[in-house]
Amino acid sequence: MKENFRKALLHVLASSRQRFDFKNINYLPRWVILGFDVLIIFSSLLITKVIISRIKGQIFTLSFSTTEVVVLLINIVFFVLFRTYAGLIRHSTFLDAVRFLVASVCTLITVIVCHYSYYLYTGYKEIIFIPELLIYTLISFCGLFLFRVMVKQVFEVYLNSSYEEGKLKVLVFGTGENAIAIANALKSEKPNRYTVIGFVEETLRNKSKQILGLPILNIKRNIAFTLRSNKAQALILADNNISKQKSLELIDKCLDYNFKVFRAPLVSDIKENANITNQIQKIQIEDILERDPIKLDNKLVAKEIFNKCIFVTGAAGSIGSEIVRQVAAYKPNKLVIIDQAESPLYQIQIEIEKEFPNLNFQAVISDVRDLPKTEKLFELNRPHVVFHAAAYKHVPLMERYPAEAVLANVLGSKNVADLSYRYNAEKFVLVSTDKAVNPSNVMGASKRIAEIYIQALQEHVNIGPLNRTSFVTTRFGNVLGSNGSVVPLFEQQIEAGGPVTITHPDIIRYFMTIPEACQLVIEAGAMGNGGEVFIFDMGDAVKIIDLAKKIIKLAGYTPYKDIDIKVIGLRPGEKLYEELLNDKTSTLPTYNDKIMIAKVENYEYTSINKEIIELIDIALTQDKYKIVKKMKAIVPEYVSMNSRFTQIDKTV
Repeated sequence: MKENFRKALLHVLASSRQRFDFKNINYLPRWVILGFDVLIIFSSLLITKVIISRIKGQIFTLSFSTTEVVVLLINIVFFVLFRTYAGLIRHSTFLDAVRFLVASVCTLITVIVCHYSYYLYTGYKEIIFIPELLIYTLISFCGLFLFRVMVKQVFEVYLNSSYEEGKLKVLVFGTGENAIAIANALKSEKPNRYTVIGFVEETLRNKSKQILGLPILNIKRNIAFTLRSNKAQALILADNNISKQKSLELIDKCLDYNFKVFRAPLVSDIKENANITNQIQKIQIEDILERDPIKLDNKLVAKEIFNKCIFVTGAAGSIGSEIVRQVAAYKPNKLVIIDQAESPLYQIQIEIEKEFPNLNFQAVISDVRDLPKTEKLFELNRPHVVFHAAAYKHVPLMERYPAEAVLANVLGSKNVADLSYRYNAEKFVLVSTDKAVNPSNVMGASKRIAEIYIQALQEHVNIGPLNRTSFVTTRFGNVLGSNGSVVPLFEQQIEAGGPVTITHPDIIRYFMTIPEACQLVIEAGAMGNGGEVFIFDMGDAVKIIDLAKKIIKLAGYTPYKDIDIKVIGLRPGEKLYEELLNDKTSTLPTYNDKIMIAKVENYEYTSINKEIIELIDIALTQDKYKIVKKMKAIVPEYVSMNSRFTQIDKTV
């Protein structure tokens, strides 16, 4: 308290040194506030005269002595000097009270000094009545302070009544500093969307206590019961120490009973002057993934990227663009991003130029299938590290157009890998997929062939005179929010009123957020020495039907009642579950428990290179069945499912 008072006092004294210019008070409210303050001190002097006349037993008169007039004038001078009129009354704070206190005390001291100086100089014998000055000072200070408190309260009552309709009644989970700060900000911010009615904690240690005048509630039975019994409509998770498991438990209970759940940020992360209400976010589907957060070795990554030339292909896609964002933060010497999609490439270019204005950055419209143009980029820039994320990934489309899958995913990867070796890149990182394991569709098989070529190329490099480039493969499952993924599709269907469509009630998938996947791609690339196939810990598999139900609940609806869920059957090439490893593959651990190395079969470069060149030549003929037959010859474990190409498996 003493420290706060000292800081406020220094602030007031500093503001008094500002040059005063009446031209700055060029609008009525400041004069009105000053006028109210003058009226209050005038009234305070009258009240003081009444009190003193009663004490002395004199008759009260409305006449003012010269000394009393001087007191009023000096008080007004200090009002102007300390700018007590400058603040908005409805936003009065402790600082305003200090201003009045300083102005009142300065008035008291100045009057006494002036009076006794005048007495010593002139010999004038009328002695000022000190108790009268003290009473006046106390009454005027209280009057000025209470006036602002009353106006502030009236204004808050008016605002509360104006905005009460449509506001959510919420309980704040947590009683720590972050929870209190969030609740206090929500209470004071006008207008807002929330009415905080209390705090919630698990223990009984603060039972019957209050924070900010609000009760501290203990969870009885479960959080849904606590919300319902207190007539709350939503829960705000504001405890920065809450465990992932507890958070999931609270979210699940709230969703099961149709209560809304919001996540509050850390107060330290909120930008200055930001609207707190807008910082309170709805729980997203990534918040309920049952997986611990990923921790990176930033020093290793920084060593791999800092002050080097980095290439990112497929940079306009959901994975590629996030790799670009994360790589840019490590301050490469030059960052070249490549994609054939003009509009999304332009968007990521604008974003990077805004966020990293000093970065040596180039966005290139190009197709990795175009070898001469891609080679020109390598020749001009000589990249140190290449992240190859360019690929076609949509299973049903690639099932219809296998030639495009081969040309983009196989030829494109071969071109970029060969150029990385030819131009002495330190590292090449292939972004692959779990669909490459025991592939059941054209897309997965094309990615597996790309993996095979990268591994074979590494073996070829190792036996050469110079081991110049390390080739690394990263393999992971579905990413939440990526272009064309299931979550955005569900959200669009919910927004349209449903139904939400799933292909099979038993279908399961592994999920990871885009930033998590890209973090692991970058770190795996940094730790790789060449030839490794890194797989990521994707957490527990998620049933798509359960995911659909949760997304519907997060949107505030009830599954099968408000939004229906419809089973439409497996798509061509789709299987019920994906795998990160096949039956013949084992893994080795790394220092990061989220990243493992898959021990896979190695291929001889000369023969596999010949096979892939033949496959590319066949792809140029656009003969779908010949293309797929050749793919199956290269990848024997490729068995088509729910596809026109199943007949090829029967003839083999």
